[in-house]
Amino acid sequence: MSVHLLSPAGKRPQAASRDLIGRLFHVACLCGTWFGVIALAVLLGGILYQAWGWLDWQFLTSYHSFRPARAGVLAGLWGSMWLIFYTALFAVPVGVGAAVYLEEYAKGTWLTRLIQVNLANLAGVPSIVYGILGLTVFVRNFGLFGKQTHDVAIPLFVTTLHIPLPLGRSVLSGAFTLSLLVLPVIIIATQEALRAVPPSIRHASYALGATKWQTIRYQVLPAALPGISTGVILALSRAIGETAPLVLLGIPVFITSTPGEIESVADFARHPHGVLEAPFATFTALPMIIFKWIANPNAEFRHLAAAGCVVLLVLLLLLNAAALFVRQRFQKRIRW
Repeated sequence: MSVHLLSPAGKRPQAASRDLIGRLFHVACLCGTWFGVIALAVLLGGILYQAWGWLDWQFLTSYHSFRPARAGVLAGLWGSMWLIFYTALFAVPVGVGAAVYLEEYAKGTWLTRLIQVNLANLAGVPSIVYGILGLTVFVRNFGLFGKQTHDVAIPLFVTTLHIPLPLGRSVLSGAFTLSLLVLPVIIIATQEALRAVPPSIRHASYALGATKWQTIRYQVLPAALPGISTGVILALSRAIGETAPLVLLGIPVFITSTPGEIESVADFARHPHGVLEAPFATFTALPMIIFKWIANPNAEFRHLAAAGCVVLLVLLLLLNAAALFVRQRFQKRIRW
């Protein structure tokens, strides 16, 4: 007959030790969480304090000026919105399509495994490397056209679209570069969302006579859409705050025009041709303006930089709010 010693609480020493370790781990996780929250609150508080009194309507509707009281972020605001729009237009369909192929159609060959390894590596490549790639491929087009600019005319229904080659420091060059930057992240996030769909959903669809494409289109993708949207928005949130690739592309900082001369929503109706001109127009972006304002020796420009950070944070919050809306809406449709 064996006798076990019990602790004062009626537990064995080993069980009491495990409980103590569990409580210590819980406290450590709690401290780490609150440390991050407090640090973020301090940073946001400092930015809001410096931006107080400088963020107003005049700041949002004015171009750059060497007088801090008259400077604004209108060019950078519209440049960032056009940039992120075309980045999403190029990166999201390609990224989601590549993930669907790799996850649902591709076989486990050496080539597929090589692509997966390269995707994981590309997701961790510094953004400045993508800036060098974008400068060579998109801005200069490998130097194929020399110093001359060739105009390619594409007739449309009511107008003619003129595409300059090389693309130069245009919205398209920046969008293509940022698309390459976020493409591995979108592919990996989409693959994880597809893997999270239970195999029983696919098997049930096949049992009812659906084809592979019908199963993916009507069962797998709707079920994976919340995870896909979250990954896409996180990738675009990274893209909208990038500065290094734009610096490498030679994007100007202070310009007094917006892409396509569109300065408000009403201009889309008044100047519809500006929508076609915007992708090929010279632009600037909010991160570029904030970067230059921070480096300015005039202390007042630091307040402008803080106000620009608030505007950029608002854009990021809107993107994340859109992701949460899509996620919650499609999660209600999931019955498993």
